[in-house]
Amino acid sequence: MTANTKRVVFTMGGKGGVGKTGVMVALAEWFEANQIPVTLLDLDTENKARGSLQHFFNGRVTKVNIHTPAGLDAFVDHLDGGTPIILADMGSGAGQVAADWFESMYEDVAATGVRFTAVGVVTPDPASVESVLAWANRLQDRVQYVIVENATSALADFTYWKSTEQAIVSRSLLSGDIADGVSAGRARKPCPPAWYPTRAGCRPKYRC
Repeated sequence: MTANTKRVVFTMGGKGGVGKTGVMVALAEWFEANQIPVTLLDLDTENKARGSLQHFFNGRVTKVNIHTPAGLDAFVDHLDGGTPIILADMGSGAGQVAADWFESMYEDVAATGVRFTAVGVVTPDPASVESVLAWANRLQDRVQYVIVENATSALADFTYWKSTEQAIVSRSLLSGDIADGVSAGRARKPCPPAWYPTRAGCRPKYRC
């Protein structure tokens, strides 16, 4: 693999039904609207007929099974050429498998200049927060973070995400801030192409 400046934007798997795929769809549509080439990968190995990235974009999306060595190789192959941005949507409940996938390829891939952005989605449900925190604990400072607060109702209460001790400690370790529903970690480094910098960190250019 040759040196490059690719960025892989991937969703943090775990709690299902929080809107991770919806965020990736919005990002993909933003790239398309702005004529920015992007590769779409569906890492949701449950092969769902509906609700997956492949369902929304059909032939434009490559299905990659990261459970297998062949799938890992296929993912790395996408980094060797093509577009500078890769959007990879993880399936729900993919925590350990996806973490193993990241660990297995991170060191070699990062050495080529590839950078990673992990997208997490939290709702008022504490389980969604626990999922994001568990991922951040595993990924540490090897990625940039963008956390989207998905208000599932008009009176959505994010107290668990904003006020519990574990969440506060984790966000401080990630140098994250909350701004307009988005928490951006490691904001002192350049924002990925799908986001723009604000005083508080990185914010999506396309609001979903």
